[in-house]
Amino acid sequence: MKTKKMVTLGMFTAVALTIFVAESYFPPIAPIPGIKMGLANVVTMLLLLLYNRRDSFTVLLLRILLGSIFTGQAVSFFYSLAGGIACFCIMAVFYRLFRGKYSILVSMLGAVFHNLGQIAAALVLLRSPGVLFYLPLLMLSALITGFFTGCVALGLSRRLKKLGYGEEEKEGTT
Repeated sequence: MKTKKMVTLGMFTAVALTIFVAESYFPPIAPIPGIKMGLANVVTMLLLLLYNRRDSFTVLLLRILLGSIFTGQAVSFFYSLAGGIACFCIMAVFYRLFRGKYSILVSMLGAVFHNLGQIAAALVLLRSPGVLFYLPLLMLSALITGFFTGCVALGLSRRLKKLGYGEEEKEGTT
């Protein structure tokens, strides 16, 4: 890996981590557990747009691990990991399937699967089907937040490409 790319990915990790930690201090946007803006997912989507799946996934895992350590919320690690991996997998598949188009739709699908991953983690950890009660509201919020984060990531990627980020370093389809 080239030094410039390593530094750039380190910067994106720091940005994602900062957003993740800052968002953990925001008051809930709804009285329903689990509904957050998911602003750190902008970085995951942005890296898919600018670089490749491997780089995006690496930064995602680092953000989840370090974010859980920095916020002191060990239990949230499992929810974040389950949601983050589900989100990433579906975004990576559909980003490739759509050949880099429909980024906002890809982000919305990612948000939906992030919430599904977290619900799956809650079912395993809490062993209570009562968490499924939140599913319809979580899906609605995912569509809204996924649309927003997709718009932000797409806008940022266009600006960053003009500044020379990503394109010359984009490596095939890892």
